[in-house]
Amino acid sequence: MRFIEGHRPTHDLTYDDLFIVPGRSDVSSRFDVDLSTSDGSGTTIPLVVANMTAVAGKRMAETVARRGGLVVLPQDLPIEAAAASIAYVKSRHLIADTPVTLDPGASVTDAVALIPKRSHGVAVVVEDGRPVGVVTEKRCRDVDRFARVREVADPDIVMLPVDTPPREVFDALGDLHLGLAVLVEPDGRLAGVLNRVGALRHAIYSPNVDSAGALRIAAAVGINGDVVGKARALVAAGADLLVMDTAHGHQEKMLTALTAVADADLGVPIAAGNVVSAEGTLDLIGAGASIVKVGVGPGAMCTTRMMTGVGRPQFSAVAECAAVAAGHGASVWADGGVRHPRDVALALAAGASNVMVGSWFAGTHESPGDLLVDAQGPYKVSFGMASKRAVAARSSGDSTYDRARKSLFEEGISSSRIRLDPERPGVEDLIDHICAGVRSTATYTGARNLRELHDKVVLGIQSPAGFAEGRPLPGGW
Repeated sequence: MRFIEGHRPTHDLTYDDLFIVPGRSDVSSRFDVDLSTSDGSGTTIPLVVANMTAVAGKRMAETVARRGGLVVLPQDLPIEAAAASIAYVKSRHLIADTPVTLDPGASVTDAVALIPKRSHGVAVVVEDGRPVGVVTEKRCRDVDRFARVREVADPDIVMLPVDTPPREVFDALGDLHLGLAVLVEPDGRLAGVLNRVGALRHAIYSPNVDSAGALRIAAAVGINGDVVGKARALVAAGADLLVMDTAHGHQEKMLTALTAVADADLGVPIAAGNVVSAEGTLDLIGAGASIVKVGVGPGAMCTTRMMTGVGRPQFSAVAECAAVAAGHGASVWADGGVRHPRDVALALAAGASNVMVGSWFAGTHESPGDLLVDAQGPYKVSFGMASKRAVAARSSGDSTYDRARKSLFEEGISSSRIRLDPERPGVEDLIDHICAGVRSTATYTGARNLRELHDKVVLGIQSPAGFAEGRPLPGGW
């Protein structure tokens, strides 16, 4: 990474402050770019979903891992719930999507509530484990909500063996109105579904899998209580990576907890954070982290900088921490502040091995919240992990007095409506959007992989007017 002549920064920079200069390239296609990482997370695309309760659930984890990313389960989850989520993700098919299912006797009300939880827009009607039809929102319109789904289900479905190659599924679907195949096991039981876009994605993405060929998932651990005991339980349940997580990662309590978990030698990579300085990065690596989370205050739900003045512009934080980490055989994740694919590309150019995404993915079918609708359209509710809402959940076991005392000092937004993008309502749509941008960045810089992107990228510093100039104007001048 270098800056063009005369653009050496004299102050810290965030993503909006920068542009990338195109260079001579022999990379002729975006598909020639390898987006896999080498930080031990197994990711084949450089995206990690942040451990936010409103974002990182088992459905999100399954979908993102299938496309090569990684989801970190929140630290607030009880061990039993985390173990159940991990087991669920590990049991998912690497190609077939998991649909919502309905009994033929279920009501149309049930169908209307469940269908939006899948971006493919279909619920499969199952009897004795075998699919007998599918239900869509369209078939539920103008129908008595107390009617049974057997009365509205479409029995005309494309049913194929689960081991049918995705290209053959794509060809079999042709231009059929649903564009979706129901995949079954040899005994006829439901295995999953696959639509035409999913079949195409299988040819582009490689799933993030463990040594047994199951989808990977990570889990967060706080720095209070029996930290080693919880970490041990999560790894025993199948977590592939642990994230030691607290807002201020450069503190003695974190270093003590991290050292204890590292000394337990649980056999999985450990990420820890958050920090924004070389000193913080070195201390976390010294305590046992192989991945350092970088970012204080850039997140959409975070009010830390406005409340405390604490933080650092994200690009400069990532660049400094990544340089230090690389010198010690470690990696960094850029956590927060990405709002466009260009921001992800810049974080990777700065040296991050992965980029953590939170609120950007909250407004998708796969996030855990219910899909709500107001006059402006569909949305989901998101909130910060230091907000009153999150603190209340985390401190539910405390005394009434302690909970009330903690509630006086929350930071972060407790409720924000994150709109579903009508063009990209699913997390896979956003992954396509982001990866297309990053791949294009690589072709402009002559990079065939993320290491080359960091080595070859040439940066310049721009004014706010320069940033504004680059924004599209759909309505024209």
